[in-house]
Amino acid sequence: MHVKVRDKISSGVATSKADRLSREFVTMLANPADFIENTVHSETMTYYKSLIDKHQGKSQPKTAEEVQERFEAQRNKPQRSLIRDVASNRKKSTHVLNSEEIEELLLKISDKNPEASESYWEELLEDVNELLDED
Repeated sequence: MHVKVRDKISSGVATSKADRLSREFVTMLANPADFIENTVHSETMTYYKSLIDKHQGKSQPKTAEEVQERFEAQRNKPQRSLIRDVASNRKKSTHVLNSEEIEELLLKISDKNPEASESYWEELLEDVNELLDED
């Protein structure tokens, strides 16, 4: 219903003052924050924005207790880490790469030829596998 009314109001040429006024109101109500500085409508748009924010759970705290509650809630939220999330979703592989496979992968991801010894890469791979197994 709302979509049909909004489309009807905004379609075609505005032929009367009522048409222009209705279009202005629809525009203002669609994004009231853009019209808070408007000298005529600022009070109404501020109130309307606060109603929307309250409905969406984003209202501004009014008292010191509400501010404290918000800080506590934010502090108690679990901290997320993109690296941990990716590592947690990673499928464990039991396949251990040999030195040839390591060299091939290094050639693919770098433009220079690796010059480290074979034992260096094996030790590095073992260290990485140990770290991944710890998670």
